[in-house]
Amino acid sequence: MSEYKIETNCIQAGYKAESGQPQVLPIVQNTTYRYYNAPDVAELFDLESPNFMYTRLGSPTVNALEEKMAALEGGTAGIATSAGQAANLIAMLNICQAGDHIIACANIYGGTHNLFGVTMKKMGIETTFIDQNMSKEEIVALARPETKALFGESLGNPALTVLDFDKFSAAAKEIGVPLIVDNTLASPVLCQPLKLGADIVTHSTTKWADGHATCVGGMVIEGGSFDWQKYADKFPGMVEPDESYHGLKFYEKFGKQAFCVRLRAVMLRDLGCTMSPMNAFLTFQGLDTLHLRMERHSENAMAVAKFLQGHPMVEWVKYPGLPGDDDYERCCKYMPKGASGVLCFGVKGGRAAGEDFLTHLELASIVVHVGDIRTSVLHPASTTHRQLSEADQLAGGIRPELIRASIGCENIDDIIADFDQALNKVGK
Repeated sequence: MSEYKIETNCIQAGYKAESGQPQVLPIVQNTTYRYYNAPDVAELFDLESPNFMYTRLGSPTVNALEEKMAALEGGTAGIATSAGQAANLIAMLNICQAGDHIIACANIYGGTHNLFGVTMKKMGIETTFIDQNMSKEEIVALARPETKALFGESLGNPALTVLDFDKFSAAAKEIGVPLIVDNTLASPVLCQPLKLGADIVTHSTTKWADGHATCVGGMVIEGGSFDWQKYADKFPGMVEPDESYHGLKFYEKFGKQAFCVRLRAVMLRDLGCTMSPMNAFLTFQGLDTLHLRMERHSENAMAVAKFLQGHPMVEWVKYPGLPGDDDYERCCKYMPKGASGVLCFGVKGGRAAGEDFLTHLELASIVVHVGDIRTSVLHPASTTHRQLSEADQLAGGIRPELIRASIGCENIDDIIADFDQALNKVGK
């Protein structure tokens, strides 16, 4: 499918019905797969066969989704997971162990910040959080011999900062580690990190990929660009013999798909963070319209951002698609098709005024979620980022009065009217 444009791949990639077979991807709601001789099963355990043996490691429905997401991102392989957090976790654990180190942007999703800074710290993996505006030289200077990855988000959640791919890719190459980019908020329709210098992409498919708030899931996509053998001393799990697979060397055997093969063969095998067939089916269906939805989300969000800019009750607006925004030039460079459907703004009057605004909304929903066809809002400082200290919140771009809005696909006049009437009632 690589020869098709992304709009076609949204609809066609991942599954093609054979003659007389279902046109729509079937749900294979099944746990195990039957064989008729021991050698065929042995090939599965030796990673010599592409067939299925147990749904924790893969199934026809889940694998179709993996192939579609890999096609959309321009990757060599994909691994679906039970959630976006699981995707980020196993992507790191695939190459990190106790004593290792990660460099990550501070303005990432609060849950990921907590995962790296608290939970993985307990595993002995340390993370240095950085201001993504620091220079390449400053980033490289923070690297250690045990540094194993550089991590950022293509579009920060909820800071809405656009990653400088040229700088981060150059820094990762100089350090000798993969650049891992969470592309959730941008989606592959608006940004393709693997074509911009990233080596591995992660997603919370719960957001735009599903798009309808029906199922939780995650995805890791490999670009096939990183030379694990060149840095063999840093990544023994990728290049040295694996005792659990009779001395198999993943990179030697699987090349540009080695990272994802190891994710499946080791991480899913041992941690079991597998996406269910039903969730894979629903996400696959969501991707069919991703290109249409992202166009509408971006158009609506731009219109709302311009409206808020001129409203007397709004102190500031953060949307990278707005001319004059600090990230506008990077947005035009790396996300030329649109700036996605999420924006942030501050209601005049600080935190109390922001909370008051939420109580007056009628159309928009207050939910802990983004990437839905429905317009929704949230106050991150008291919800998604509440585990962080105030200093860490500010370092990540989370101001006390910040309201995050995920602009849906409703009629734009109705969305604006709802925001307008709610703002006009603040403090009254």
